[in-house]
Amino acid sequence: MAENVKQAKTVKEPLFHIVKKNAMPLWQRILIKAGGLLLGFLISGLLVTALTGQSPLKLYKSLFEGNFGQEIRVWKMLQETALLLGIGLALLPAFKMKFWNLGADGQVLMSALVTAGLMYKLGPKMDSAIVNILMIVCSIATGIIWAVIPALFKAKWKTNETLFTLMMNYIATGITAYMISIWATNGSATMGTIKYAWLPEFVDRSFLTIVIVAVLTVLMFVYLKFSKHGYELSVVGESENTARYVGINVKKVVIRTLVLSGAICGIMGLLLAGSINHTISKTLVDSRGFTAVLVTWLADFNPFYMVFTAFLISFLKSGSSNVVTDFALNNSAIASIITGIVIFCVIGCEFFIRYSVKFANKKKEGK
Repeated sequence: MAENVKQAKTVKEPLFHIVKKNAMPLWQRILIKAGGLLLGFLISGLLVTALTGQSPLKLYKSLFEGNFGQEIRVWKMLQETALLLGIGLALLPAFKMKFWNLGADGQVLMSALVTAGLMYKLGPKMDSAIVNILMIVCSIATGIIWAVIPALFKAKWKTNETLFTLMMNYIATGITAYMISIWATNGSATMGTIKYAWLPEFVDRSFLTIVIVAVLTVLMFVYLKFSKHGYELSVVGESENTARYVGINVKKVVIRTLVLSGAICGIMGLLLAGSINHTISKTLVDSRGFTAVLVTWLADFNPFYMVFTAFLISFLKSGSSNVVTDFALNNSAIASIITGIVIFCVIGCEFFIRYSVKFANKKKEGK
């Protein structure tokens, strides 16, 4: 008996344990994330100094000039921000419902393919206004179809939407490559610039995209915050059983939400092919569908916060590419490293927002 008591006394408590925090005020969350952002830039500066011997201040200047050094760079940065934000908005309602749609790349690419096909085939034969209307309708319809296919399988047979939507990306890439091989002339693997039925331009070819995405951001906030549909998809995301208990048709909500997601992807495909690039290629989307996942998660699924996260990633992408040029680096991987370090530090801050570390109190045992 005495030995058991002695053993019980000698059991050591963990040095620390992790405790989930209550909801933190917004200003504290902003401060913590700002601290993580500054830490990321500091580490990036030290890394570049270690590799090149240049001052960190030169790195920060290069990052800034890569985005704001010339007017064309500003427009490109705003364009990239709008594209990431728009695709992120497409993913947002599905993610709020905990439907992990990783198929935005395919949905946008298929919509862009249909848009480019109409420009190429009908542009020389019909009035541009009529072709533009067909482009809008068909691109949105294509995005919806490509998004609803995995939604139907999920609602009917409980398939894994993550794998399903990922596989749909590969199918979209294959279809695009096949259609380009048919349309391209002289055996070329690229379409080149399609000269017909461009969407209208205002100020700059990026301006239309920026305006449309800004409107979509406001509409998405209103939809999620104040509409019945937004409430229902949030309930389904929290618990499907609870949703059924209160009379929500879960299958209907899943399909309806993916219709919305696909429609927005369709709009982004329309803008990519019809307003910005005026062509189609397998790499047109450039993995923005996966980058948009990061935009959505970093913003805690808030449409307005996503504006800042999309801007941050676009700023890093454009600025770090300029760093490679300014520093005459042979390996462009440093651009990805800088972006990765900063994003990692911002994501790491989530731990300190959601959890706290409690260290064990050492108490002296009486003899």
